[in-house]
Amino acid sequence: MARNTFHRRSLVASLVQGVKILEKDRQRRSIQQDAHAHAPPWWEGFHFQLNHVLVDDKNSYFGAIFELKYANPLFYQSTPTPPKYVIAFRGTITRSITRSDDMKLNIKLIFNKLEKTSRFQKAFEAVWNTVMMVGPTNVWLAGHSLGASMAMLAGRNMMKARCNLETYLFNPPFLSLPIEKMIKNETLEFGVRIAGSLLKAGIAKAINIYRKDPEEDLFAALSEWMPYMFVNPSDPICAEYIGYFEHRVKMEGIGARSIERTATRHTMRSLVSGAVGRDSEPLHLLPTAYMTVNNRPSENFKQAHGIHQWWQQHFQWQSMLYKFN
Repeated sequence: MARNTFHRRSLVASLVQGVKILEKDRQRRSIQQDAHAHAPPWWEGFHFQLNHVLVDDKNSYFGAIFELKYANPLFYQSTPTPPKYVIAFRGTITRSITRSDDMKLNIKLIFNKLEKTSRFQKAFEAVWNTVMMVGPTNVWLAGHSLGASMAMLAGRNMMKARCNLETYLFNPPFLSLPIEKMIKNETLEFGVRIAGSLLKAGIAKAINIYRKDPEEDLFAALSEWMPYMFVNPSDPICAEYIGYFEHRVKMEGIGARSIERTATRHTMRSLVSGAVGRDSEPLHLLPTAYMTVNNRPSENFKQAHGIHQWWQQHFQWQSMLYKFN
């Protein structure tokens, strides 16, 4: 089974990398017309073909729809239904002509405005149309870094429409202070997190921001969606997901489950927004995830944040299902 899990993870990570190389091929062609395409091997090796390229308003390739030509037997061993389509989104390309546009999207993400961007709207339209064409069991989502946020947001919105898509999130950004990286003392960290939970739960109760009607509880409604999340503790962009999910387990262990059930769905920013009548849903907070942590030491940020680590096979990983019941 481990080998099959490795195969699926390697597949989707390679397809995401294929989108990045696809954009680099596009940029190379604008410089030298005889540039060879480097992207196809990233999907052809897994028996996929490029069905459609997702292009933003600046003509940048930010995503792609890959179609399975024929099913590898490994798929049938690891999942009952192999994906007919995988929709993948690349992360930020720091050394390219698209860097400025990518960084603007990262800023939009920080301020919880990614959903309103034209790039995401094009992405979600592609996801919606594909799912409506072939059904949710035939579509997987995947993304790295900024692309992981795109896939996460698309998966959340589809789940609200009762479409549960298998989703793979590599180094997804956590949009709050990285306590996991800032505080090295475990006891002090737990104390800070408890204080934060009490504060958020208290504010939520004071302003009556939580919904009492289960039918209106969007966070709980997302609990059946189980994205596969891949994080590195040395990566400050995604490391806080480790503390976020582990804290929920610890709070339940000390009998504070009800407090954390309220606190886990909010950030201080979302509470303030909710208090003034604005959208208060933090898009990076998840009720459920199957999280894999790469505990292998990283030499630098590039290695800790890079997608290349996720198609490598080694034994310094830990995986855990965190579910909001």
